[in-house]
Amino acid sequence: MGVTLAYDTWGEGPRTLLALHGFTGSGASFEHLKPLLGRSVRVVTVDLPGHGRTPLPDKAGREGFLETVDAVIRLARELGGPVDLLGYSQGARLALAAAVSAPECFGRLIMESGSPGLHRRQERSERREADAKLAGFIRTRGVDAFVDRWEALPLFEGLRRLPAPQMAALRERRQACTAEGLAGALECLGLGVQPDYWPSLHRQRLPTLLLTGADDAKFTNLARRMATELPVVWRHAFAGSAHAPHLEAPEEYVREVLSFLQTPWYEAPQFEPVILAREAAHS
Repeated sequence: MGVTLAYDTWGEGPRTLLALHGFTGSGASFEHLKPLLGRSVRVVTVDLPGHGRTPLPDKAGREGFLETVDAVIRLARELGGPVDLLGYSQGARLALAAAVSAPECFGRLIMESGSPGLHRRQERSERREADAKLAGFIRTRGVDAFVDRWEALPLFEGLRRLPAPQMAALRERRQACTAEGLAGALECLGLGVQPDYWPSLHRQRLPTLLLTGADDAKFTNLARRMATELPVVWRHAFAGSAHAPHLEAPEEYVREVLSFLQTPWYEAPQFEPVILAREAAHS
């Protein structure tokens, strides 16, 4: 059966949203959204392999990534799908992979700060090497030293503007990870072992919402590129946010998510898909 994903459920509503967190997170990463989201949607928050209560896959590398994708699909079926799927960063990459692999299990796809993968073999090789070095650092220096290094990355500049209590809670979640869990997750869920899903985007027919922070130029540009490939796509960049809008701008984030999920005319499989890209400046 492969890896089994631990999960929690909260909220109520006619739609079920399966939420996949980012690297160093857990299902608890979305708990701050309960007051905003829980009245409208039933949310299932997953612990991805190497995080929280979910063990690492049986296999390493690309096979471990695909094993995790299969676990997401299996959980969606157990939940009585089709379910909607939301992923942040690492979780967004897995969400896209699941949607491409088993579109019949899902209704709509939301990707926050995600990527379809690296297109060139050399890029994937270089990223695997970098992730292997980082995994070695985690195993030898420990979680606390890694968290210090991780939180100092320019990517997370926006998170450093969070109020002190939120920043402390975020750091506590990261420090609750184990060294082997984080190192193993880099080796089986990292960008270097992920298949390249760019060629599959034009076949991904689920209505898709791409969310980024406007201050995160790299992932906003990736979203722009993805929007030219996806058949049914909306896009929003949050002003004043960087890599983690769900933490940096939670109220605006939930408004975008609910607007996307609750628009009834998305349900029109008899029509040909239409490309709809939406910039934050025009929303």
